[in-house]
Amino acid sequence: MDAAKRLVTLNRIRKLSRLMDTSIRIPLLGFRIGLDPIIGLVPGAGDLISTAFSAYIIFLATRFGIPQRDLAQMIFNVGLETVVGTMPLVGDLFDAFYKSNIRNLAILEQHLMAVEPELEKSASELYSREVSQV
Repeated sequence: MDAAKRLVTLNRIRKLSRLMDTSIRIPLLGFRIGLDPIIGLVPGAGDLISTAFSAYIIFLATRFGIPQRDLAQMIFNVGLETVVGTMPLVGDLFDAFYKSNIRNLAILEQHLMAVEPELEKSASELYSREVSQV
């Protein structure tokens, strides 16, 4: 995968992770939740849908050749959130606080900073050009 496609994939992972875990700010509290705990309120299907989104994020992350140890940690994060998330109400609160997708994004970004620091530099240069054109 060339650098442009890698950047597009990384940005897709970032957007999906933030959408699922931190896209909504709760007024007065300043706490952020995403769609994950909201979707999880739907009995049965909600947890399945949230897990599917998380699995897709992990699938995209595998394109970066992350080590097995990091991949196992990402799968554990999603698995834990899925298992605890099946409990009514307590699971939804856990989803709101644990934020497995953001944790997995951090694992991926840490790997990329160690292996491909130029990718992050390219992303920040591209972002600064886009902002300056606005």
